[in-house]
Amino acid sequence: MFIPAMFFLAAATALIWFVVEKGRRKTHPVPAGYQEDLVFPHTQPFELYHNALSLCSMKSRLCLAELRIPYKGHHIDLIETGCYENIRPRFLSVNPGGTVPVLLHDGHPIYESHEQIRYAARFAPEGAPSLVPEDPTLRAEMEAWIDRSSLTENPMENGHRSAGNAVPGQTVPLFCTMIEKIPLFRIVEGLLFHFDRFRPFLFAVLKIRGIGRLHRLAPAAAAISRSRDQLGIHLDGFEEQLEKTGGPWILGEEYTLADVSWLVIFERLRQASAEEVFLGVDRRPLCAAYWNRLQSRPAYEEAILGHSHPLIEYGRHRIEEAKQESPEVRHCLEGA
Repeated sequence: MFIPAMFFLAAATALIWFVVEKGRRKTHPVPAGYQEDLVFPHTQPFELYHNALSLCSMKSRLCLAELRIPYKGHHIDLIETGCYENIRPRFLSVNPGGTVPVLLHDGHPIYESHEQIRYAARFAPEGAPSLVPEDPTLRAEMEAWIDRSSLTENPMENGHRSAGNAVPGQTVPLFCTMIEKIPLFRIVEGLLFHFDRFRPFLFAVLKIRGIGRLHRLAPAAAAISRSRDQLGIHLDGFEEQLEKTGGPWILGEEYTLADVSWLVIFERLRQASAEEVFLGVDRRPLCAAYWNRLQSRPAYEEAILGHSHPLIEYGRHRIEEAKQESPEVRHCLEGA
């Protein structure tokens, strides 16, 4: 009788803990943009809750760097960089949506990176570029190119709508390699509490399967292939735009928020060891030259390379290693 009683007590304790913890981690969608009715503790005018790998976090960091706006950074781990800090009560008190980045201005949150960069551009200090054209026609064109780079709801199902939606498929191999270094028990936290249960389930599967067998995981292989086709179409349109304007930037001579938005798309290709697939010899030469120009900007060094993470670099080199070891993996990631 003693052992069953102890087992029952342990099970009851675990259940009570789960119910209490679940209550502390409630999530709900938040509206995009500036929230005038919310104020959070802060010590500097601008503060940014961000993650090294997050595409949207890179965009917001880059924008602040280009605008020369100083800010206090709070790095929030996602499972890919160590743990599920984004679904713990401390961060959820700032963003109940559980997503990064969150920009604070005088304590007021601005949600969604495409709204954050538009907001921040209004506060460029004297001598800094505004990143927004004065000409209304060019400004409307800039907005269209921002939209064509942004993530929307259900990105994996809407890759045809924007490059931001198409590029996550290219991130799957990077997830697969970075997660090698994350203990499986840390993924369990996501299975218990993440608002999107598919994501921790995917990470668990990728960890168990490994990059060497990724080509045998049919849904993942299909997502990578679909992403490659969709992103190729978006980049073909980008190539045509650069040819039309003559560059060096999306709208021509003026570097704008549109370029900020697209830089992170190209950076993800670098991180996922996919540059050659999309920008190789005789393949979109204007895009390749554009990407080289972006990498020479001081803001890229500051906001992207200056916030790199050892797991990102490990993942990138591990992808290259796997492609060299297995023709099947190479075909899965690069196509014919």
